[in-house]
Amino acid sequence: MGEFVAKYRDVHKSFGDVKVLRGIDLDISPSEKVALIGPSGSGKTTIIRMLMTLDTPTSGTIEVNGRNLWHMEKNNELLPANEKHLREVRGDIGMVFQHFNLFPHLTVLKNCMTAPINVRKESKETAKQRSIEMLEKVGLGDKLNHYPSQLSGGQKQRVAMARALVMRPKIMLFDEVTSALDPELVGEVLEVIRDLAEEGEMAMILVTHEMDFALDIADRVLFLNDGVIEAEGPPSEILKNPESKRLKDFLSRFTSS
Repeated sequence: MGEFVAKYRDVHKSFGDVKVLRGIDLDISPSEKVALIGPSGSGKTTIIRMLMTLDTPTSGTIEVNGRNLWHMEKNNELLPANEKHLREVRGDIGMVFQHFNLFPHLTVLKNCMTAPINVRKESKETAKQRSIEMLEKVGLGDKLNHYPSQLSGGQKQRVAMARALVMRPKIMLFDEVTSALDPELVGEVLEVIRDLAEEGEMAMILVTHEMDFALDIADRVLFLNDGVIEAEGPPSEILKNPESKRLKDFLSRFTSS
């Protein structure tokens, strides 16, 4: 059961009359790095938001480490999951958002300490040591007592990564984490993600428009279009030798591809 860290089966998602996902089947292996590419509105972010329990599937099932995420078994019957079940199963998942979502009134260190203390019930000292370690890992060991307003966009995004890493996720989700950054700050954030990818332990799903980066770090690239996975394969195949016309048209917007 636990051979995949995440498993989607026939997952559909509609917002009102708008069908965003139309029958997604997807397996993510332990430590695999998967890049999701595709035009806006193709369903990329919805795929990872459902894994983080921020959006509910309309139908279909999602498993995390062999456990059903959105449903729980009771008397041999699948029932909608309650909040306790959702919290438990998503405990192995971390997510870094486009717009940082840091607490403005807390220092960098306290932003990272909050979840391990409140969610994992770790001692203050344990949470502090782990947070310092992760902030040093992302190159911000000298910013512990700064507030988010004192940081650049790239630094805020690195704090957001450290905050997610403190929770020791088995799978990390990145939602277009460079799209809100000034161009000169993109490199520093991608460098941290590249370092994490090279460590190899965590599975990663990256929604990205950085094609060269996807080519560099992904084990597999999925092209989403109109709510379905239209093409998938090794980065060199998908990004350098696209077969479908829609994929070719999409990649033609990125001159570096």
